[in-house]
Amino acid sequence: MSSIPRLGVGIGWRPEIDLTVERMAGVDFVEVVAEQLAPRHGLPESLRILRERGMPVIPHGVGLSLGGAEPPRPERLEHLAACAELVDAPLVSEHVAFVRAGDLDAGHLMPVPRTWEALEVVAENVARAQAALPVPLALENVSALLEWPGDELTEERFLAELVARTGVLLLVDVANVYNNQVNFGLSPEAFLDGLPLESLAYVHVAGGYAKDGVWHDTHTRAVPAQVHGVLAELCARVDPPGVLLEWDGDYPSDAALAAELGRIRETTGRARVG
Repeated sequence: MSSIPRLGVGIGWRPEIDLTVERMAGVDFVEVVAEQLAPRHGLPESLRILRERGMPVIPHGVGLSLGGAEPPRPERLEHLAACAELVDAPLVSEHVAFVRAGDLDAGHLMPVPRTWEALEVVAENVARAQAALPVPLALENVSALLEWPGDELTEERFLAELVARTGVLLLVDVANVYNNQVNFGLSPEAFLDGLPLESLAYVHVAGGYAKDGVWHDTHTRAVPAQVHGVLAELCARVDPPGVLLEWDGDYPSDAALAAELGRIRETTGRARVG
């Protein structure tokens, strides 16, 4: 397995907060949605400035559909590879998710059936993606509003088997872990204990809200104490190479975003001291 870079504390770069990210102190790295980049047109000015400062930029894909029965589309792999080369990325990331079948697009990152047969398909798709990419690939656990019937593996076992078969890295989203605790009663501790955390590339944190007993992972609210609790549990098991804040709408003030990054540093720091 290639060496995993130390990233620090970061934030998801979005066009709506590009100037905020540029001038915010304490940002060690950023992540950009790969589908928002157009490599043949070059980098957006804000990302160019960040790269000139030496800040790592990680392309984060949402459209490969590695959990689908069809292989990832070559043009999407080519795009993700071009994004990695454009920003000189240390790695790229995607999701363990189903997005489309043929010309039908779910419009959402759907969970994958956790069966041995599905694992074989996902592992083959991941291997294809790894062969097409110039840098290591990290895969993220997704939030879910439903579970498929007939699951044969827990999510953590599914991910651990995927790492063992492909050598892929992990992007652990602790907000999604909390989401699945609220919506399905799953144990964050059991999930974390079952993962090969030596393969951890970095971590996502984000906020959402509960409605009628269901947690909605919207990335539009402050990170709640419960998600910080899952982050602390993770940090008690491993020193994460990077932790990144996702925020995707209803953007708050610059000071509020800076405070969110400060709370992430506090949580990770307390866990290391403890």
